[in-house]
Amino acid sequence: MADFIELKATDLAAMLCSRVCHDLINPVGAIGNGLEVLADPTQSAMADGAQELIVNATRQARAKLEFARLAYGASSTAGTDFDTRECERVAKLLFEVEKAELDWQVPLILLPKHKAKLMMNMLLIAAMAVPRGGVVTAKVEGPAGSEVFTFISKSDPEKRQKTLMPSGVEGLLSGSPEGGVDARGIQPFYTGILARMTDMEISIAVEGDTFTFSATPKAVEAAA
Repeated sequence: MADFIELKATDLAAMLCSRVCHDLINPVGAIGNGLEVLADPTQSAMADGAQELIVNATRQARAKLEFARLAYGASSTAGTDFDTRECERVAKLLFEVEKAELDWQVPLILLPKHKAKLMMNMLLIAAMAVPRGGVVTAKVEGPAGSEVFTFISKSDPEKRQKTLMPSGVEGLLSGSPEGGVDARGIQPFYTGILARMTDMEISIAVEGDTFTFSATPKAVEAAA
């Protein structure tokens, strides 16, 4: 196993910024292309298609920005708890532009900031496990302070869907990826950082058409 990687704060920030830019470049570029078509009188026949492109791209950009604000940033809420209703709102926005469907089974509770960010980042990885579509179920169970996060992603082979382990995710979550970490893998690497910060033990597996991803407080794990 590779050595545990400790990133400098500046490197972590730079890679997360690169990840956000990567997520936004396509929808923002599509908005620009649509506006260029609308501004060109010689392409009036394509106006309806351009407007639809702008609407769809704007929805994608908004969903990804809202997710990034909550899962990576949220500096304005430093020292406070997160209401899971806000997490649900952002999650539903994200899944409007994802191929999978969302089954949100999270109670209305307050979570410490870093635990809420861990939950949202786990949700994104669960969506990556069913890239062609499926259902992602999000659950939070257990008493306050000892919540267990569980994400189950299921695909339907009859719809030509597929469940897989996102590339390199196990090593990135552990903090010891064999090939190092870069902007492409920073999101699961950051998820692992959040798990260690909150003393949560991560379990991840694929069996058949089902991907299971959970985070359990280490105290609860030890007692079990």
